[in-house]
Amino acid sequence: MKEFITNILRGMVVGIANVIPGVSGGTMMVSMGIYDKLILVLTHFVKRMKEAIALLVPILIGMLLSIAIFAKIFSEVLFPKFPLQTNLFFIGLILGGVPVIYGKIKGNSIRLPQIIAFVLFFVMVVGFALIGEGGGSSADITFSVANVVKLFGVGIIAAATMVIPGVSGSMIMMILGYYNTIIDTINALINALKDFDIAAILDTFVVLVPFGFGVVVGIVAVAKFIEFMLKKFPLVTYWAIIGLIVASPFAILIMMEVGSIGVIEIITGVILLAAGFFISMKLGA
Repeated sequence: MKEFITNILRGMVVGIANVIPGVSGGTMMVSMGIYDKLILVLTHFVKRMKEAIALLVPILIGMLLSIAIFAKIFSEVLFPKFPLQTNLFFIGLILGGVPVIYGKIKGNSIRLPQIIAFVLFFVMVVGFALIGEGGGSSADITFSVANVVKLFGVGIIAAATMVIPGVSGSMIMMILGYYNTIIDTINALINALKDFDIAAILDTFVVLVPFGFGVVVGIVAVAKFIEFMLKKFPLVTYWAIIGLIVASPFAILIMMEVGSIGVIEIITGVILLAAGFFISMKLGA
């Protein structure tokens, strides 16, 4: 039961991260200590069905709970009113997972391929952050075959970037112009479920069903690719992941919109950074 509740909490952190532009759900999975396990059960779901269900169900429950309860609070209250403190909290969550991933390559010599992988993926994340601002326009979602195909494709891309540590799926969707569309549709679905409005629920399916299928395909495909890389080139892959994780705080700070910063904001921000680090360390243990 303790592990079940812990995985729900881990899922809640990952769920919030996946809807916040600049914050990587994949990085949170690494920081929470569940990344390798998730990749394993996703790529061998049939063979490890019992283990997969035991891990995935509480994580999915946590993700859905956090999206339904906290996503709106973070996007409409905490980030607009307390941007420095909120972003530093997420940076703390990210940094708290560094010891976990570093432990996987500790004691091995660092060679040129590892250095190249680290630098390449560090630059990629920071580059996405630099070009990602102001990309939150809403996309056309009128029902058509072309739009269904587009939503399926966006779902694949979003899932890939959600699984890969350091890359924010929300940020990529902002660049593609689908972020507001998906978030607004999810909020509309939540409101329709509260009111038990069947017609409104079905309206959201036009967007969420093709997008959801794309997400499932993307997660499985990327998980298989990452499993292959971890088997064939483990050190290079882990250094690439470290590059993505180390770049994440820089990407968050680049995308952060901050007004005036005073002593109170700095002190509370540092406290929340430490709190995020502590929470990540505990959940990743």
